[in-house]
Amino acid sequence: MAEASYVQVYRDGRLKERAAEAEGRLANCRLCPRNCGVDRLDGALGFCRTGARALVSSANPHFGEEAPLVGRRGSGTIFFARCNLLCSFCQNADISHGGAGEETAAAELADLMVGLQAVGCHNVNLVTPSHVVPQILAALLLAIPRGLRVPLVYNSGGYDSPETLRLLDGIVDIYMPDLKFMDGKVSDRLMKAPDYPERARAAIRDMHRQVGDLVIGSDGIAERGLLVRHLVMPGDLNGIRAAMRFLALDISPNTYVNVMEQYHPCHLALDDPPLRRRITPQEFNDAIETAAREGLRRLDGIRMA
Repeated sequence: MAEASYVQVYRDGRLKERAAEAEGRLANCRLCPRNCGVDRLDGALGFCRTGARALVSSANPHFGEEAPLVGRRGSGTIFFARCNLLCSFCQNADISHGGAGEETAAAELADLMVGLQAVGCHNVNLVTPSHVVPQILAALLLAIPRGLRVPLVYNSGGYDSPETLRLLDGIVDIYMPDLKFMDGKVSDRLMKAPDYPERARAAIRDMHRQVGDLVIGSDGIAERGLLVRHLVMPGDLNGIRAAMRFLALDISPNTYVNVMEQYHPCHLALDDPPLRRRITPQEFNDAIETAAREGLRRLDGIRMA
């Protein structure tokens, strides 16, 4: 097994330095664009409602992720509870809004990482990690000397701070952000984040700077790079053309993009007329065709029947 990039960062002492810096930032938390400024080390809770310890909802081999992550043995997903976006249409509202999970110390989180590798997972996939970067770095300090070597996947909603992402430079192997919305009025209404479009663009630029286009090995497994998700929603609330044009022109025409069709109304979307329906096959096909017209060459979407 080839060594992941974080091993060298651990060996030369940079991981220890970054973990200490990240923990210090919890005292006046501005890890994400919410910039709450609360002292999480002292128990104060900001928008994400998470204190000094991460909340973990589950940790299992997962076979529903993109094919280059899943392979034959699955992606080792660690689902963190709570979130810095709290989308009104969230399909995991019990976890992200309700906080269904258990407080997990660094040693316990390290156990989960090493355990997922031990059962054969191709990677450790950190789901909703934006608000728990310090806790992740602290766990890596313990997991790497125990033999952790598989690629690390940062699976976020895209609402990330470049300052925090720079703590992960050379540590994360695969970035997998969402690119949800390109209109601030829409993101304000549905996520209370009017700055989401500009923040997500800045985050994705920095992610690509760090890891480049997605590299897939001869075995079909992703080794390093950027993979972007875009969930098609009713009535093109996302702004598919602007999103795909940004990725093709500002990032790379070789950006690996998963255009996803699985939107279904749940949580607060059930009381929101524009969101109370699934997308149509035509809406999804139009999204795929738009992505291709805008110049993207690596699309993972499958047309609806």
